[in-house]
Amino acid sequence: MQARFTVYWLLFGAVFLQACSSSKSIPTLQDTSNIQSIPGRIIVDSLKAMPIQEIVEEKKEEMPDSKSLTDELNFTYLKAKSKVVWKTDNDQENYTVDIRAKKDSIIWINISVSMVSGATGIFTKDLVQFYDKINGKYFSWSYDSLSHVMGFKVDYAIIQSLIIGNEPFKKKNSKVIRENDNFVIQQQEGLVKINNFVGPNRKLKKLLLKEDASENQMRMDFEDFSSINQFLFPFSSQITLDVVNKENQLKKTIISIKYSKVELLEEALTFPFKVPEKYLHK
Repeated sequence: MQARFTVYWLLFGAVFLQACSSSKSIPTLQDTSNIQSIPGRIIVDSLKAMPIQEIVEEKKEEMPDSKSLTDELNFTYLKAKSKVVWKTDNDQENYTVDIRAKKDSIIWINISVSMVSGATGIFTKDLVQFYDKINGKYFSWSYDSLSHVMGFKVDYAIIQSLIIGNEPFKKKNSKVIRENDNFVIQQQEGLVKINNFVGPNRKLKKLLLKEDASENQMRMDFEDFSSINQFLFPFSSQITLDVVNKENQLKKTIISIKYSKVELLEEALTFPFKVPEKYLHK
């Protein structure tokens, strides 16, 4: 249990959230670099009885600005309850996770096993803290440290966006490509390539992050959107994490979360996090 809680927290904290119990159609990432033009029109001069001529106009399709493609979930405080299933090649565990958040400020989670609270965590802008009550362990990481452990870039903005289904990175130099009824917003963050797949409902339906220098990649599929306070919220999705370990083996982890309750609130929430003094100085 000790190793499981520690590893689970790293995975859950870094990628955070959501599940799918059924597979829906998700657009695949394709090479669209050679899509430069669209077919033009066929013009027929029937009055002069001239032969039909096909005139193809080469012109680039005008793409909307990436900032206008998605509808952001706006809130002051968020409170949620979820069921989490964590799968690896060799194992599967089930958890209940309660979440509280103040937008752009703090995220609190409580992880329970068989109705018993086993661990509590706090995310702030600069720090991640975790108290494993069952094994009497306290951890504190900067996001740089957590990213190093995970083999992936992690920060507060990514975690918050993944919880609520918003686009994590807002970049002026984003490239927008149309794929059928969806748009793909392509970005680069350091050595990580980012593809945001936006559906017809103007919500993020898939997020794919892949490192240039390794096989490490992270994919989030968001589903089951329902309205809360006039905003669409993804009540289920799936996170797939592929990371090369120290033995140079590619390991796959799937984190599934399904929300049973989500509230967007204006009144302040508390974020109880207390660690016994004896663990703070270890």
